[in-house]
Amino acid sequence: MRAELKRELAALDRMTVDELRVKHRLVFGEENRSRHRDYLRKRIAWRLQALAEGGLSERARQRALEIANDADLRIRMPVAPQMPPAAPERTKVHVFREGRDARLPIPGTTLTRVYRGETIRVTVLEDGFEYEGERYRSLTAVAKKVTGSHWNGIHFFGIGKEAA
Repeated sequence: MRAELKRELAALDRMTVDELRVKHRLVFGEENRSRHRDYLRKRIAWRLQALAEGGLSERARQRALEIANDADLRIRMPVAPQMPPAAPERTKVHVFREGRDARLPIPGTTLTRVYRGETIRVTVLEDGFEYEGERYRSLTAVAKKVTGSHWNGIHFFGIGKEAA
């Protein structure tokens, strides 16, 4: 590679995107819409090397034409899918869950479980659970307090086994 070509290629690394676009216009003779710095730099470098050292060999050009002739190319642009006409805005109906888990018993019920020889009693409240005078938001929190590790509260107290 000639020293002049090496200097020109090194200069591409220091150019801004706008400078690369100008250089692309000079080298290729046409505008490029890309603003991707690495793409422009590599494309210009390829073109400068091809001009200085020769492009593809005739054999390579012929092979590229053969490959291009075998390719299935579209003759016409694909038709855009037809969207159905927009329906007028209507009232949207949402189904909201009730605030309580359907698996839980009604407020006022006392849940009992024997754990490691100790009887655990939890009262179901409207907005949570009561255990040893403290309120908890979930049975899982109560089970964690009792065992010291994470438990699913529904499973810990055996709720839902009768229904199943």
